[in-house]
Amino acid sequence: MPSPQKIIVIGAGIIGASIAWHLQRRGASVTVVAQTIGGVATPNSFAWINASWGNPEFYFQFRHRSMAEWSRLAADLPGLPLAWCGGLCWDLTEAELDAYAARHHGWGYGIQPVNRATSTIIEPNLANPPDYALHIAEEGAVEPVAASELLLKDACRQGTVMLAGIEVKALLRKGNRIVGIETSQGAMHADHVVLAAGAGTAALAASADILVPLETPPGLIVHSRPTQKLLNGLVMAPHLHMRQTAEGRVVAGSDFGGTDPGENPESAARELFARVRTSLKGGEELEFDFHTIGYRPTPKDGFPILGGTDAAPGLYLAVLHSGVTLAPLVGLLAAQEIIDESQDPQLAPFRLSRFAQAGEGYGLRKSRDALS
Repeated sequence: MPSPQKIIVIGAGIIGASIAWHLQRRGASVTVVAQTIGGVATPNSFAWINASWGNPEFYFQFRHRSMAEWSRLAADLPGLPLAWCGGLCWDLTEAELDAYAARHHGWGYGIQPVNRATSTIIEPNLANPPDYALHIAEEGAVEPVAASELLLKDACRQGTVMLAGIEVKALLRKGNRIVGIETSQGAMHADHVVLAAGAGTAALAASADILVPLETPPGLIVHSRPTQKLLNGLVMAPHLHMRQTAEGRVVAGSDFGGTDPGENPESAARELFARVRTSLKGGEELEFDFHTIGYRPTPKDGFPILGGTDAAPGLYLAVLHSGVTLAPLVGLLAAQEIIDESQDPQLAPFRLSRFAQAGEGYGLRKSRDALS
């Protein structure tokens, strides 16, 4: 019987945790290396699970499938903090809402137009319910750090090694192949390295002369102290997206990804929280606790970067903005591709090579001076 493949996963956020868990289930020898369990971007996520508007159909279908994979994951992991709470959306004009509903309904998304009375039934604590909105009952949310920790705990129970508090300094290369990593505690070798380090992906890839076109825009999210139940599900109002966590915190951003905090984040956070309080009946009782500023790892064209690269066999890239929605499907498909040494056609639109094909010069760079 052949020895299991030795695989290092860099990153312990929701994407790294999902990939590690799925690899362990496939019988790999997995080591997760990260500075922080739960990652960096993951704790600052709004954590909305959706296949929402603004995407072409192929990406909508990919996201929609991952929503179903969350249910599969929940069946395999009892206690996963997942809630199919539904979303109430009216952050577009009525014409835009109608166009969104018609398009996505045709793709199989469960969208239902609702009036003010129905909106009030869905979310009775809205101070000013919308006259017209869309309700998507199949949308949900997850507590992302708790989910990451649960995935890693279960993977470790099955044999995964978790090395936290370790800085990964570079990828190790032998010829053109990635053979391990250089860390603050020395070198580690493996058959494959999965780079799921969020905003840190570009710098680590560059250490092996791989260019990854990544942007990291900041996003401000405010968090209340735990309180009585005020929200039943996700609320997407104009310039204010809100949900209530399992522990009772109301979290909100100007949109679900958060917005630029500007030069005075504390002031911006207080102003945003004031809008939260006035938007809810009983909101005057809400107490501000803290704000977060997350740096969202966003590939240049907005779509995930997933898969190996011909320029550096042994390296698997997994970097994307919609990490919470896509985590279970990305974990499943990445594990299949790595273990089976295959290429899933579903991931074809998401390869790094698409940037080179577009004439943008991404992939293997000719020298380390190219970035200086």
